[in-house]
Amino acid sequence: MTEHFEDASEAGAELVFLPLGGCGEIGMNLNAYGYGPAHDRRWILIDIGVTFGGIDTPGIDLITPDPAFFETKGDCIDAIFLTHAHEDHIGALALIWPRLKTKAPIYATAFTAHLAKSKLIERGLKSVDITEIALGGEVQAGPFGVRYITLTHSIPEPNALALTTPLGTILHTGDWKIDPEPQLGDETDSAALRALGDEGVLAMVCDSTNVFVEGESGSEGTVRKALTDLVKTLKGRVAITTFASNVARVATVIEAARQAGRSVCLVGRSMHKITDAAIATGIIGALPDLIDEESAGSLPDENILFLCTGSQGEARAALGRISRDDHRHISLSKGDTVIFSSRVIPGNEKEIFDMQNRLADRGVRIITERMTEAPIHVSGHPARDELRQMYNWVRPKIAVPVHGERRHIVEHANFAKSLQVGEAVQPRNGDLIRLAPGAAKVIDQVPHGRMYLDGKRLVPAESEGIRERRAIASYGYASVSVAIDEDGDLIDGPIIAVKGLSEPDGRSADESLIDIDDAAEEALLGMKKRTRLNDDQVERALVRSVRKACERTFGRKPVIDVSILRV
Repeated sequence: MTEHFEDASEAGAELVFLPLGGCGEIGMNLNAYGYGPAHDRRWILIDIGVTFGGIDTPGIDLITPDPAFFETKGDCIDAIFLTHAHEDHIGALALIWPRLKTKAPIYATAFTAHLAKSKLIERGLKSVDITEIALGGEVQAGPFGVRYITLTHSIPEPNALALTTPLGTILHTGDWKIDPEPQLGDETDSAALRALGDEGVLAMVCDSTNVFVEGESGSEGTVRKALTDLVKTLKGRVAITTFASNVARVATVIEAARQAGRSVCLVGRSMHKITDAAIATGIIGALPDLIDEESAGSLPDENILFLCTGSQGEARAALGRISRDDHRHISLSKGDTVIFSSRVIPGNEKEIFDMQNRLADRGVRIITERMTEAPIHVSGHPARDELRQMYNWVRPKIAVPVHGERRHIVEHANFAKSLQVGEAVQPRNGDLIRLAPGAAKVIDQVPHGRMYLDGKRLVPAESEGIRERRAIASYGYASVSVAIDEDGDLIDGPIIAVKGLSEPDGRSADESLIDIDDAAEEALLGMKKRTRLNDDQVERALVRSVRKACERTFGRKPVIDVSILRV
């Protein structure tokens, strides 16, 4: 096998990197590496993640990379590797897998495999298996030798992947930081990284999230002490919200509660799901006795601590429901405290602040990471000192920044050059980048984009239905119905109905539609009978007249739907 690929390298083989997600945004990661000549390239995929919808994507909760480039290349994919279990790295696996039409094995360490498998089962893909690989384990996937290297992050079992090929070695970092006290799991395997650097690394494909942050990201050990000290000072009921995937933080909160004489109640589906996975895979031992939601109200206020999902203001998460006082079992009021052991993810500011305002309006004290001298939250991504240390260990010839918006990637490339890295590329999603042989460069652009989970279907981001939904959300909707006989005579209508437009007193538009009706009728009566026999011309005339009338009356141009009944 090795000789075959060495021969291939002499026959025009290339080593290429292709990001389809995660370059130009933080999240939605999908990375691919290819080896071989352009007409006969073998591939591996690393991570298949999601990002989340917002106010600009009405009705859309999950967004995935567009896998179109690989939908006809399933037989060329030798393996799929998952670096860790965050949603932006595994959340799209079950959605995209059917489109790949591949039999490639999926590899992950135990904790990641447990959560990824549950996602496959939820989507009805029970027959799709995931091969568990040990920490530090190795596997051969076509021309790629792949070795897992233990890192630290904000979730159990984060891994870098060392990819060896006949044209050089690549280190794909995944998400990481350097935490000397991670609380759960092993510390960063710096010895393996140094050894890799000593052997020679062609390229490092590296996390860019905190490239603008000076210093270090901070340790979970300092958070444990800070939260423990803080909880001891509080009276009344206490709720702490954090990312459920940060099992070390969950363990910290439980320990802080124990030292303060409080029992812990887990609140939120994800909190239970992640802790169950951590126990099942041996990440943590059996938890101390926890209080269920139904029983929590029977404890004195000073003896209960709620560990909640919803740190990003998600409406359906536990803390969101508590803030609206519509949680079935739990309420907070004056004298209680909510601690946000989390950061504000850009784009979630409005939802988070609205939730905090609702809590404050109920008399609940809010404590965030910016309000305490000691850190009650630290990032899971490397700041500049940690990036500098990683480059010193690995010493790659080429820097390939990923996992960042455009500003992060450009800054990371410049930072790497300042650390004496010979070459640095600035990838965009869809860039096919040749890493070897020769200088690193973009050699092609492949189809890429976003897919929206619209109900049960993945649809292109710019699909007609999504565009219409955005337009309706912004401008409203009007329907025009008319009945015309075979001679072109107007039998009934036009009948106007609107949605999303209001009267000055707040009622749905009613009296204001009189002018719209008149405009539509005038447009029809102004047409010759034979012209009324042409559906297209009738529709164009009605759309034009109703849109102009709506703009005069409401100051808006709604989406207009015309129905023509021939009688």
